[in-house]
Order: sequence, then structure tokens, then C-alpha cells
Amino acid sequence: MSFTPLHDRVLVRRIEGDETTKGGLIIPDTAKEKPQEGEVVFVGAGGRREDGERIPMDVKAGDRILFGKWSGSEIKLDGEDLLIMKESDILGVIA
Repeated sequence: MSFTPLHDRVLVRRIEGDETTKGGLIIPDTAKEKPQEGEVVFVGAGGRREDGERIPMDVKAGDRILFGKWSGSEIKLDGEDLLIMKESDILGVIA
């Protein structure tokens, strides 16, 4: 894949959740909510301060993250559905 996000943007692959409930009921695709968990694929170089110095990114490729329900923009690269979002849209990193 030849794509690099600019500035403080992050490219994320959604991680699909469970397809059954704890009680064993199968959830159909039409009733599922989109997962709010993902894996960072690529990160930009970071934003810039007013003096031109780079602000380092807090996430790196391979991190598992949580993000807001309506965060990011959906894009399709090489036939894969991905999200591109600002680093500030990320709620946290899963250890």
C-alpha cells in the first residue's frame, strides 16, 4: 500500500467485534453497530507548532485503539475499507 497520512492523521483498520451475544444469540449484519476498536495501520509525521517544530505522535503502527462512534472518514484502499482520522479523535490505546 503506497499511502501515508499527512500531519497528525492516522490510518485505522476496524477490528470486528463478536457476532453473538453472551446468551448465544447471533447478531445479523443489519443490526450490528460498527466497531469502535481498531488497529493503527499508518501514522503521519505529526503536526507542527507555531515555531515549525514537529509534535511527535502518541500512537504507532500496530497499536490497538478505541475511537469515537462518528470519528474519521471511511476510505477504500486496495479494496480494503479503512478509516482516516486525526490523532485527537483517538480515545485511548488498548494495552
